[in-house]
Amino acid sequence: MPQKIPEKNVFAALSTSQEGLADEQVEQLRELHGDNNVTHGKKESLFKRLCNAFINPFTAILFVLAIVSACTEIIWAAPGEKDATTVIIITVMVLVSGILRFVQETRSGNAAAKLSAMIHTTAAVTRKHHGTQEIPMDEIVVGDIVTLSAGDMIPADLRIVTAKDLFISQSALTGESEPVEKLPQKQKITGAITEASNLAFMGSNVISGSATGVVIATGNDTMLGDMAKHLSEKPAKTSFEKGVNSVSWVLIRFMLIMVPIVLFLNGFAKGDWLNAALFAISIAVGLTPEMLPMIVTTCLAKGAVAMSRQKVIIKDLNAIQNLGSIDVLCTDKTGTLTKDKVALEYHLNVMGEEDDRILRHAFLNSYYQTGLKNLMDKAIIERTHALIERTPAFAVLENNYTKVDEIPFDFERRRMSIVVADKKGKTQMITKGAIEEMLSISTFVEYHGEVVELTDEMKKWYWQK
Repeated sequence: MPQKIPEKNVFAALSTSQEGLADEQVEQLRELHGDNNVTHGKKESLFKRLCNAFINPFTAILFVLAIVSACTEIIWAAPGEKDATTVIIITVMVLVSGILRFVQETRSGNAAAKLSAMIHTTAAVTRKHHGTQEIPMDEIVVGDIVTLSAGDMIPADLRIVTAKDLFISQSALTGESEPVEKLPQKQKITGAITEASNLAFMGSNVISGSATGVVIATGNDTMLGDMAKHLSEKPAKTSFEKGVNSVSWVLIRFMLIMVPIVLFLNGFAKGDWLNAALFAISIAVGLTPEMLPMIVTTCLAKGAVAMSRQKVIIKDLNAIQNLGSIDVLCTDKTGTLTKDKVALEYHLNVMGEEDDRILRHAFLNSYYQTGLKNLMDKAIIERTHALIERTPAFAVLENNYTKVDEIPFDFERRRMSIVVADKKGKTQMITKGAIEEMLSISTFVEYHGEVVELTDEMKKWYWQK
């Protein structure tokens, strides 16, 4: 793996240099690895999408019945007894259902494709004889030297070569809202590969700082590309598809039982086997609700149109039924993945009671700290500002205190401390950090308005809570 290669040998291992790749190398590598695009599943042809709109178990039953009806009521019927009504009704129902599904899914697919086409992302790449220039992401190849700054998207999987205060958000890959620091030096990895300190992955973005990196993987070879391969696999059948299959098999079983019984009883009773066969076929037609596919598809299409008014694209009509059948939806990381925002709802003391004093100290720590404010800091500050009308004391926090000193957060202490003083000269230190770190250094706790010794039993109880 490139992260295990010493920094001085990274360029040699990837046949590149600090000046970047030459033009002939770029073309060779593009032919070898392809464009820097992640495949989101193969685009289906028009013919295949048209077939998928019509092919399902229920439609197959109607199609078979239409053929049988055409033979018995048109082809084999006497000249004066030919009647195409049943065939026409079944055919119209199948065509309306299939065409409606095809048109709706095609429109949704085109809308999604237009949204994707609106996105044009570039990256700053250094190459020989050209220097550093902005190029489209899909033109990046393995060995390119990429320059990163705040706000940039990571265009491919990179090995960090130089970095200054580089913090990257990997929420799209890991679901974690907290940005992680990336360094040129490799640190011990205790978990997933995303924890590698000297690797940055496609799909993440730079929160702050600057860096240069060398591309080690592009397109489908990246971590994001590997995830996309699994997502593009054939999905499991939805409850709607299972329901349609279930109804279809019920109809088939009834037909396999009723049609032979009616045929033999009628044939033996009247002795006219041709009329008995025609009557048995009519029983099969009568058992089948010809309008059901059209009614179901129309309802699903109506739901898709209603969702489109809310700016939601439904690419597969069957998903509408799954969405509508939800009773309880449990999700995690929705704020991280949609708004990249954390909301503070409660500020509780050790007794689990809401306490404005807790929010006041948290605000002072978050407001007066220097450097990058994480999502939790922003949530605390926003919550405090929102409660100013209810608690006027919050309004003076920004002007009533001055910062005396600060001990920044680091990954050894896992705590950050702020020392502030108010206008009366009262000085206090406010520390925040991981719960296990805070309990390990604390000897006293305020409990029901009294400061008492923090015993091992109490620490165990707090940790379990």
